[in-house]
Amino acid sequence: MCARGATVAVDLMSGDAGAQAALPACLALLQARPLSRVVLVGTTDALRATEAWPAEVQTRVRCVTATEVVTMDDSIEVALRRKKNASLRVAIEQLKADPASGTMADVCVSAGNTGALMAVARYVLKTMPGIDRPAIATVMPNDRNGDTTVLDLGANVDCTPEHLLQFALMGSALVTAVDDIPAPSVGLLNIGEEMIKGSDTIKRAGELLREAGERGWIHFIGNVEGNDIFKGTARVVVCDGFVGNVALKASEGLARMISAMLREEFSRSPLTKLAALAAMPVLNRFRQRVDPRRYNGAALLGLRGLVFKSHGSADAFAFENALLRAHDAASHQLLDRIQACIHDSLAPAAPIPAGPDSVMPAA
Repeated sequence: MCARGATVAVDLMSGDAGAQAALPACLALLQARPLSRVVLVGTTDALRATEAWPAEVQTRVRCVTATEVVTMDDSIEVALRRKKNASLRVAIEQLKADPASGTMADVCVSAGNTGALMAVARYVLKTMPGIDRPAIATVMPNDRNGDTTVLDLGANVDCTPEHLLQFALMGSALVTAVDDIPAPSVGLLNIGEEMIKGSDTIKRAGELLREAGERGWIHFIGNVEGNDIFKGTARVVVCDGFVGNVALKASEGLARMISAMLREEFSRSPLTKLAALAAMPVLNRFRQRVDPRRYNGAALLGLRGLVFKSHGSADAFAFENALLRAHDAASHQLLDRIQACIHDSLAPAAPIPAGPDSVMPAA
């Protein structure tokens, strides 16, 4: 798979730390990926900090001023209608800039309000043909020394069976494009493996996914349970945004709790400190493996543009990982590959049942 450089539009003002986390992360991206370029979107004061960056790096930086900021408490209506010059929206708009002028970005990254980010991205970019609602997808570590891609993680709380089918198609396409796996296994998250379990929505989604598997659209292996995410039973796990977000936050909390318990336990006595020294290489590998910051950066799939969501509480290290993930996805033409996979899935047989699309307020 041949990679190239990519231009990343960055919302500097988003997240709890804002530019304090985003700017060091952007500099780290430029230094780690020599072919990368960035479009920094933020206030004049935030952009001024780049004047101290090395001259070689500055040649790959373009600054765009935004006069407003979408806060974590802002409603979707405020983000769409009242803050049209917010850094979040201006960063997304860089994906639609004139390509002939050389100012177009390949991917956008923001740590902003998830609801606002999804709404604005959907309004500005629109959805792909055949897709009703975009979904948020990210990876979680599993005990097979690999990753499990899970979607949706919070973009859609209420989903129809048709939406879950579309998520399965997009998640499968994502893994195929990024990891070069032709037919990744897909599981439907449920309270049990049996077909008779779950809500009516989940049961109907299972029927649609089995039909999609029979048609060769996806490699569906059936229902999976929450622990299967970390066992690596399926390469892609599909669920609605409410369940997915709870699973994500629970796994992050568990990882932090285990790390804290280990630190406390190994500081109790000289003997445990000696044990900690002996076990340090193993403990360090464990901490790195489960550190949520390493997996920061979730893709908003289904849009006619590539957008990545960073965790709102991301520090510079976590934001850097989101930037790296977004840059590498764009450099491997992820958007084109997903569009091709979706098109191929729709072409051989009857169209996928379309779910009811939500009405977007006018901007």
